[in-house]
Amino acid sequence: MKSEKEGSDVAIGKASGKIILMGEHAVVYGQPAIAMPFSAVEIVSQVSKKGDALSVSCAFYEGLVHQMPKVWESLKHAIRFSLYRIGAPTDPAIHIEIRSSIPAERGMGSSAAVAVAVARSLFAFYQKELTDQELWEIVQSSEKIAHGNPSGIDALTTSGKSPIYFVKGQTIEAISLRLDAYLVVADTGITGNTHQAISDVARLVAENPEAETWIEELGRLTQATRDALAKGQVGVLGDLMNQAQIYLQKLGVSMDTLDEYVTISRQQGALGAKLTGGGRGGCMIALAADQKTAQMIAATLTDAGARRTWIQYLGE
Repeated sequence: MKSEKEGSDVAIGKASGKIILMGEHAVVYGQPAIAMPFSAVEIVSQVSKKGDALSVSCAFYEGLVHQMPKVWESLKHAIRFSLYRIGAPTDPAIHIEIRSSIPAERGMGSSAAVAVAVARSLFAFYQKELTDQELWEIVQSSEKIAHGNPSGIDALTTSGKSPIYFVKGQTIEAISLRLDAYLVVADTGITGNTHQAISDVARLVAENPEAETWIEELGRLTQATRDALAKGQVGVLGDLMNQAQIYLQKLGVSMDTLDEYVTISRQQGALGAKLTGGGRGGCMIALAADQKTAQMIAATLTDAGARRTWIQYLGE
């Protein structure tokens, strides 16, 4: 989503969330993954002239930027680095208000999205052009602080409009998504631990030769998903999602709540359902052929304890 100016003294920047459709965990081992922008949730950053120094307000902090706790260093860096690239003063008398509907630590790209939104709002405020490359560099720089060695998937999906096909070390490819179907996303309310899940999968791969085959199968399913998306094959995509969930369970990255939500979704008519992201909590996705089914799935998941649900149409 692009920046929007609101007069000379206020500017807004937006970013969407992201969902991994297929390939989580296998992507670590050189297999492909497909991720997509998820516009049902977003972050909005509003910059205005206010106060005597650079300040910020959001759900977890309100005050001067230079006094932000170290745990929010990635956000501070996104602000400071954007101002540096703009050529603005390091401590201008402006206020940044950040509003988010993206749940944190659920694999939906919240840290990248906030960097995207902040950069867009600051460049709009100072009426400076923000190129895609410059935005990428700002967000990746911030993500390195938040996650150590980011793949770049979150930076691209939270700032773009197209799904991407990604293989580690290769050029990221934008792909088409025009399905007459709906995606339901359900938040378990449980914070996932992606780093621990990745470590556990690595241990499993080292100890169990069969686990390597499961990783390869997830890669094959991702390749098949790209073909299904290109051909608009909704039913095929659902089958692929169901197969992927089996291998993710074998790898030990699912958990009881995710499995329960997958089962409920299928019982309510989902064509396919699986976890999304690192697992061990976080979110689950379900594919529905029509809006009525999607709404039924979402309502049933809410009754089952899902903290939040969202629905996104996958067509144009």
